Amino acid sequence: MSWRLRVVHTTGFEYGQPVHSSFNEARLTPRSDSRQNVVLNRVETTPSTRAYRYTDYWGSAVTAFDLHAPHTSLEVVGSSIVETEPTRGPIEGSWSDIDNDEVGDRFNELLVPTKYVPVNRQLATAARKIRRETDSPADTVVAISEWVHEQMSYVPGATAVHTSAVEAFAERKGVCQDYAHLTLLMLRSIGVPSRYVSGYLHPRPNADIGDAVLGESHAWVEAWTGEWWSIDPTNNNLVNERHVTVGVGRDYSDVPPLKGIFTGSRSTDLAVTVEVTRLA
Repeated sequence: MSWRLRVVHTTGFEYGQPVHSSFNEARLTPRSDSRQNVVLNRVETTPSTRAYRYTDYWGSAVTAFDLHAPHTSLEVVGSSIVETEPTRGPIEGSWSDIDNDEVGDRFNELLVPTKYVPVNRQLATAARKIRRETDSPADTVVAISEWVHEQMSYVPGATAVHTSAVEAFAERKGVCQDYAHLTLLMLRSIGVPSRYVSGYLHPRPNADIGDAVLGESHAWVEAWTGEWWSIDPTNNNLVNERHVTVGVGRDYSDVPPLKGIFTGSRSTDLAVTVEVTRLA
């Protein structure tokens, strides 16, 4: 079943003293791919800025903008209308399709450790055990996602944006970013190419058409088992029409919604809201 969704992501900064210059990147533009089609997207700022768009190394759309007039606040609004469908998956393949030099070379950057997805012997051992007990790479991906979901408790505030998968697992608490990083660590440790996905999730499976609700930024995983397909370990299900994909990369550091530098006072207040409306 397909949905049409409107997403409005608003980020507001307040500064104690005027900021004189800022340079920023926003990843607020959903992807057009086999699962979703972007009907409309715009990224606007207050004060208004000069902006240009480009596609980064991982295929995510980036809106870059800079501001050189003194300002004590900055608001960035990403507005999109997207048509979505459930993921095509699990994609069944064999281990021989994955365990070879060609796949290792092709997806090397999505198999090696990163700051957020480091090497961990305990988790790698658990992943290898799950692999032995399942019949195919797709079955293994689903089983690892389920294992992460069972091991972790969803506790907002238990971790921070810079928490690694190992640190979150030590506490057995975290949010969607931690669930995704932990799943990536285990998949990569057994040779399954996998990438971090950032986007949005409509919170209501039976959403009424036309009702605007508070949504949320969300993170999940794409695994390659012959083709790419998506799974959500936080909710223990396959990605569906309620998910809107924005960016992909090795981990969170490749796809933050906003990042930049500025000269002047530190931000004294930050407010982020995501409003999601099912249109059809």
